[in-house]
Amino acid sequence: MAERENRRGKGRDRDEAPEFADRLVAINRVSKTVKGGKRFGFAALVVVGDQKGRVGFGKGKAKEVPEAIRKATEQAKRQMIRVPLREGRTLHHDMEGRHGAGKVVMRTAPQGTGIIAGGPMRAVFEMLGIQDVVAKSTGSQNPYNMIRATLNGLQKETSPRMVAQRRGKKVADILPKRDDAPQESTQVAEEA
Repeated sequence: MAERENRRGKGRDRDEAPEFADRLVAINRVSKTVKGGKRFGFAALVVVGDQKGRVGFGKGKAKEVPEAIRKATEQAKRQMIRVPLREGRTLHHDMEGRHGAGKVVMRTAPQGTGIIAGGPMRAVFEMLGIQDVVAKSTGSQNPYNMIRATLNGLQKETSPRMVAQRRGKKVADILPKRDDAPQESTQVAEEA
């Protein structure tokens, strides 16, 4: 009997420390005029991520704001994607994403740059766990389109491991060799 209680207690602790962080991006209030007045409804847009390379977004509608946020969070957790990160802090390469009229450009950045991105894109990068990125959105400023365009671009990202696997090579064969070139030139100079 005591063992069962201990197991239950552990389960509660796990629920208290959520594995996903969520960020409310937008709330939209809509009204419907009816015979007795107006009825209000709310639509919420939420981005959820584990800050280790997984991110998703969801939207929820309800008569009350908390219920709309809850629905959006649940949908976001079901639609998560995994994105490979370089050194756990930035993107592997530059990329573009599109959705409808929304266009975004995302570029890798050196350490210490931070997240240089606007509004909804910033929420996606923070929930993804990216620390250094430069991004620009052109076209639609609609938060739904901006988030979808950002996720469209992030899905296109490939890591050196993925490229090596696809081409049947080793990761070392694909990555540029930067350290070998200067050493060879110094050895040649010493011999002469």
